[in-house]
Amino acid sequence: MPKDTLSIVREWHEAFDVPVVDAPSIPEDRAQMRLAILEEEVAELREAVEAGDMVEVLDALCDIQYVLDGTFLEFGLHGVKQNAMEEVHASNMSKLGADGRPVLREDGKVLKGPDFRRPDLGRVLERP
Repeated sequence: MPKDTLSIVREWHEAFDVPVVDAPSIPEDRAQMRLAILEEEVAELREAVEAGDMVEVLDALCDIQYVLDGTFLEFGLHGVKQNAMEEVHASNMSKLGADGRPVLREDGKVLKGPDFRRPDLGRVLERP
């Protein structure tokens, strides 16, 4: 059975002695580095898109996912990731317009419809 991305990245963290934190917290000693790496990978994605290089786009997207999952692990949020994603998904689905169709901005960005509700991620963090 294929491993999910979080399991793959956890394996790497354990092999390279990179922290995996058990409880949600922002690690003062590593948070800025995690943010800098994410920003670096997004910049690489932008360059790849602008160059029209699909191999580099794929590489950048995989690197972003890898660093993002590592951040879930280092911030102790890996245990709530799935529930948080489901909560955000439910919130995003509530953006539909009154007619059940997407509300789109001129450039195609999906806007919030009249029944939009914010995700309750505080509740997700409080769950055992």
